[in-house]
Amino acid sequence: MKKYSMETAVGIFVLIGLICVGYMTAKLGKISLLGEDTYPLTARFVSVAGLRVGSSVEVYGIEVGSVASLGIDEKRQMGVVVMKIDKGTKVYDDASATIKTSGLIGDKYVKIDPGGSGEPLKPGGVITQTSVPADIEDLIGKYAFGSGPEGQEKSPEKSSKKPTK
Repeated sequence: MKKYSMETAVGIFVLIGLICVGYMTAKLGKISLLGEDTYPLTARFVSVAGLRVGSSVEVYGIEVGSVASLGIDEKRQMGVVVMKIDKGTKVYDDASATIKTSGLIGDKYVKIDPGGSGEPLKPGGVITQTSVPADIEDLIGKYAFGSGPEGQEKSPEKSSKKPTK
């Protein structure tokens, strides 16, 4: 009889352990088991370079969602970003979205200015005001190597005029 009580105790312990592992997997994997607590919003950008699925979406510097998918709008020739936004976050139809970089060369994320003077966007709504900041790599390249004839100075050796004394 003692043998069965020990096996039962070990079985219960293993069962509790498996339940805990399943719960942690769902929480860390951001899997919702009891219904969605987010809603989708879409934004179209001229360029989504550096943005990835899973990148964060921030409002006022607070993470309120993530990028669910990236695609191409063939008709408008733009990149399409579908985001999952927490249900408690209101985004209005006069909102604007920008792709930002965290730090100097950090990961890209979507920053949303939620607006407030219009109507709230419904699930599946589209943020129409978008902008993409200048690419830091292009700016550094232009600064370091010049941006064309007007950005390049002539060196004294190549100048055809001789210095006067």
